[in-house]
Amino acid sequence: MYKMEVPEIPNLIYYAIPFFILTLIIEIIVSAKEKVNVYETKDAITSITMGLGNVLLGIISKGIVFTILIIIYNNLKFFTIPFVWWAWVLIIILEDFAYYWFHRISHENRFFWASHVVHHSSQKYNLSTALRQTWTGSFLSFVFWLWLPLLGFHPVMILAQMSISLIYQYWIHTELITKLPNWFEAVLNTPSHHRVHHATNPQYLDRNHAGIFIIWDKWFGTYEPEIEKPIYGLTENIGSFNPLFVAFHEWIELFKDAFTSNISLSKRLLYFIKPPGWKHDGTGKISNDLRKEWENKKGE
Repeated sequence: MYKMEVPEIPNLIYYAIPFFILTLIIEIIVSAKEKVNVYETKDAITSITMGLGNVLLGIISKGIVFTILIIIYNNLKFFTIPFVWWAWVLIIILEDFAYYWFHRISHENRFFWASHVVHHSSQKYNLSTALRQTWTGSFLSFVFWLWLPLLGFHPVMILAQMSISLIYQYWIHTELITKLPNWFEAVLNTPSHHRVHHATNPQYLDRNHAGIFIIWDKWFGTYEPEIEKPIYGLTENIGSFNPLFVAFHEWIELFKDAFTSNISLSKRLLYFIKPPGWKHDGTGKISNDLRKEWENKKGE
């Protein structure tokens, strides 16, 4: 029986850390020289702390995720896709497609938002913001990638491409790069596209979920170009630099909303399914409501 040789691919995130540190220092120096107020000490420290926690917890979560992926691959795969060049091209596209839907649903479903909100909790936008990562999401988000081992992609290839995607998305967290050539902006995710994603301006809410390729947003109706200057953070900012609060505040609020009100079981469950901001009594506002309000005011 043919046995595919599986290459040893190291954790690319670990190798990228020196690059992260170097570019972070360069951005701080350049922004200070140009007197651009993109950094706040407490905010940057919080972001870096969240990133370190994510890396440490990733040691556990990656082991769990790899085990689940390998079980699916060994027992349920439809094909066996080898480690060849065309497979890497294919996994870049398909993994990014999976990332788009994970990212989009993380904004449209409060259960996944409870983890993802961490990344949006900074009111600054710089390379340290890219490091502000969830401590819980890695244990939950992998479900969006389970179809890839079913197709026959080896878990080593899947996890390697997931790391490549995260490394790519690091550099787009900056205000020092304005616009790139039109051909680049048309196909790939850029700082301009991603600034929109992090903005709280009503027209920018829940837009530009791309990882590497912005084409997914253009095809599925979630694309918005950067025109008005972005205002970063959350629609209701948390006002805290405490890493524990940043990591778990939305989980606490979610369970409070679901279990402290005298409501039916079905309504309790809806808090985990509906978008952030939804309330069982109709008093909450979700991003679509805020966008519609902005459109109505603009049309007046």
